[in-house]
Amino acid sequence: MTSSTDLAALLCSRLCHDLLSPVGALSNGLELLSDEKDPEMRKRCFELLEQSAKISADKLKFFRLAYGAAGGFGEAVPTEEPRSLISGLVSGNERLQLDWAVTDLTLPKPAVKILLNLSAIAIDALVRGGTLSIGAEQREGTTEIAVRATGPRVAFDASIGKALDGSLPENELSGRTAPAHMIRLLAEERGGGVQYALSGEALVMGAVLPGTLA
Repeated sequence: MTSSTDLAALLCSRLCHDLLSPVGALSNGLELLSDEKDPEMRKRCFELLEQSAKISADKLKFFRLAYGAAGGFGEAVPTEEPRSLISGLVSGNERLQLDWAVTDLTLPKPAVKILLNLSAIAIDALVRGGTLSIGAEQREGTTEIAVRATGPRVAFDASIGKALDGSLPENELSGRTAPAHMIRLLAEERGGGVQYALSGEALVMGAVLPGTLA
């Protein structure tokens, strides 16, 4: 069984992987700026630095709540927060569109963590662009979450699906599959579950969490 320490290490590995590109771009931009004398090129360097800084900040804010304790929130999180975090990731790719269909003003923190991580998986699947649709509803003592990625030739790693449904051997977990494994654990700890369905142009993932009303 994967220990909490091992899972934390894998999640840190994933976080570092996702931050490497924008942080590396910051470093490269600063190096170019130090040698560049042309005003127009310097202006362009500043624009790239601002873009990379925004991407880095957006990802850090996202992972703080998706992976971390997010101590700034109580047991209920305003739904505007995950919407803002997901919008930040989507805004960095002009080929992506966000369709937000969450009417509740707050959601339980475990549900928000699952919603964010499912959304990140969906964004990764839309390598050629498309629409990310997110819905969540609280009713009869249960929180239901649905995330749908639609677009041309949706890319979904089979090992992530296995991590979601629990069929991936834990000794084969990696930084790429650790978030999906964490999603399943969060749902199962609360007596719920996660499921997904994949077709040529759509990936649909859902979670049910009993007893998690905000």
